[in-house]
Amino acid sequence: MSTTTITVAETETALLKLTLAYDEQIHEQYKYAAYLPVYDEKTHFPALQPFEFNDRGLVANKEKPNLLPKDNPGVKSSTLTPVIGTEIRGLQLSQLNDLQKDELALLIAERGVVIFRGQDFKDIGVEKQKEFGRYFGPLHIHPVGAHVKDNLELHNIYLGPDNEYRNKRRSKKLTTTGYHSDVSYEHQPPGITILTLLSVPPTGGDTAWASQTAAYARLSPPIKALLEGLRAEHSGFPQAEGAQRDGHFVRRDPIKSEHPIVRVHPATGQKALFINPGFTKRIVGLNEEESEALLKLLFTHISLGQDFQVRVRWEEGTVALWDNRVTAHTAISDYNVHNPQEGLRHGFRITTLGDRPTGVNGLTSVWE
Repeated sequence: MSTTTITVAETETALLKLTLAYDEQIHEQYKYAAYLPVYDEKTHFPALQPFEFNDRGLVANKEKPNLLPKDNPGVKSSTLTPVIGTEIRGLQLSQLNDLQKDELALLIAERGVVIFRGQDFKDIGVEKQKEFGRYFGPLHIHPVGAHVKDNLELHNIYLGPDNEYRNKRRSKKLTTTGYHSDVSYEHQPPGITILTLLSVPPTGGDTAWASQTAAYARLSPPIKALLEGLRAEHSGFPQAEGAQRDGHFVRRDPIKSEHPIVRVHPATGQKALFINPGFTKRIVGLNEEESEALLKLLFTHISLGQDFQVRVRWEEGTVALWDNRVTAHTAISDYNVHNPQEGLRHGFRITTLGDRPTGVNGLTSVWE
């Protein structure tokens, strides 16, 4: 089935053109119908402006006694792999105090991704969800993606029989996986992303993350030394051009940024690769053949490094939080959306903007 869209107008304050990116009849009994994907086709935003960012992990207690108390057997933390991923049960994100949130920010930076099980987060309401996200940084509004009605800060994640757009973008590829760091083309790209799935298939639809700190650490000293002095161009133009080609509204003009290839995390001091196959287009200062060869090496390294990756299965009440500065991630769309037994994958992403990337020896991001 092709994407079903319905255009409506609202006139309470001003003309608002919305496209519903789903079939209303299919979802008449859906508990989370208010979170289904729409496109605001009128609101246009100016370019994002530089801002001072304070990483919450910098003020956290490194022992994390508030987040992971040793004297509380009800809170269980487990390591998913040696180098990336931690899972926590028995703790509600919606109930965390500021000390716990600070320690969580540090834990996410250290472990790349933290998975919370048994959460009520999807039921606390949009305002509380956004308030939780804002604690870690300003909320990003995606320049082209679908969103939750009246809440552009909630980027919609949707794949179902009435909207296969996320799969059709990769229809000419052998795999649906595509590692990326969220909108890394921004001048101050995202820090923490919070992903909540409202509906999950009984099997399939996992998400995988790769540790960019481990990927960097595996490189040989001469390659590390070379990369530490280089920047790479991250571009939002292909994404915007693709959206326009597919008939979607672009709500912020696309930009490019030149970010250090090796980035230093402000809270941990760890070095990480900061490139990804999704948005990194070339290495600045190299000849085309040199740039293409080196990027191909690094992208293959990131994508095939199963010994520094973690694959997480979604279940009811799962929330994933990750640090885009030290990870790359990909959805795995391996189920049949037309089979009612396999279900619907639907959720929303709250993404917080972070610091201006800084590399080794003070190398910083630049842009025009």
